[in-house]
Amino acid sequence: MSAVLMQGDEACAEGAIAAGCTFFAGYPITPATEIAEHMARRLPQVGGVFIQMEDEIASISAVIGAAVGGAKAMTATSGPGFSLMQENIGYAAMAEIPCVIVDVQRLGPSTGRPTSPSQGDVMQARWGTHGDHPIIALSPSSVRETFDLTVAAFNFAEKYRTPVILLMDEVVGHMREGVELPDPATIERVERAETLVPPEWYKPYENLPSDIPPLIPFGRGYRYHITGLHHDERGYPTERPDEINPWLERIFRKIQRNLSDILLYEEDGVEGARTLVIAYGAVARSARHAVRMARQRGRKVGFLKLQTIWPFPEEVVELAARNARRVIVPELNLGQLALEVERVVGRERVRRVNRADGEMIRPSDILAAMA
Repeated sequence: MSAVLMQGDEACAEGAIAAGCTFFAGYPITPATEIAEHMARRLPQVGGVFIQMEDEIASISAVIGAAVGGAKAMTATSGPGFSLMQENIGYAAMAEIPCVIVDVQRLGPSTGRPTSPSQGDVMQARWGTHGDHPIIALSPSSVRETFDLTVAAFNFAEKYRTPVILLMDEVVGHMREGVELPDPATIERVERAETLVPPEWYKPYENLPSDIPPLIPFGRGYRYHITGLHHDERGYPTERPDEINPWLERIFRKIQRNLSDILLYEEDGVEGARTLVIAYGAVARSARHAVRMARQRGRKVGFLKLQTIWPFPEEVVELAARNARRVIVPELNLGQLALEVERVVGRERVRRVNRADGEMIRPSDILAAMA
């Protein structure tokens, strides 16, 4: 396929279509509006449904309902809308409903600067909704990577029966790059698991060896209960610890035992590096350039780009940093993911490079931290 000039938001929409998305509900918000606009054009072409909802709360609610009905479903928003969605993201985690939530981050808090870049929603993506639950969050740094990670987000959602967050940023969402998209026939698409048991035996939250019970769509003759309350294997509310604890252990276990599949990252020259740079999203572009400049000056610098930021890749970071005297973490916030890096490698080795004023971190800023 020949290269095309494509915006990051458009690549997100095309990645969703390629992954099999047939339902989108959303509300316009900068800098994510172009995702909705593109989906409004493309979904009818593939037999899907696009709905502009009255607000972000209704949007995530509609997505959850569509997913329960069997659709691969997505919504897209930015900071203020992402905040409004948090309660229902928790509902999707509790009910184990597969769906994709795209957050194209912008400068905040509150209305902030809608067209300025930020990575200020990193901790919100992990801890924004209340209670204990795992979450998968992916962060692209290019237009093509946005396409690929959108496909991965849908596959993870269906494979592990969980909401997945695609944590983009304004720079990646709005920039245009020449990209060559893969042949649709070569794209891996994970479909929802089926069950072999008859309807009367079906338990939507059964504690199976795989830790991932199949979710059969409503309307197929399998009647079951869905609630935001703690529930038993059939989905009915319970207050019994002997039913709550096995569920809680299972939803964490289904993620932890599959980290080798979920954790996506790229390493460059980490072996023997005395300085390691860890970056994600748009800042990874500046970081890669800074690493190249440092190597031209004879420095032993390694680069670790994180594509999966939640669950945090502890062992990956620990191994990459094992020989490094210093670990530099540049990010467009005041040090959110750096907290996780410090927890793993020790605060004394970490140097933060931060901006939260709507301007990009430059390669020179990262180079200065290597001094």
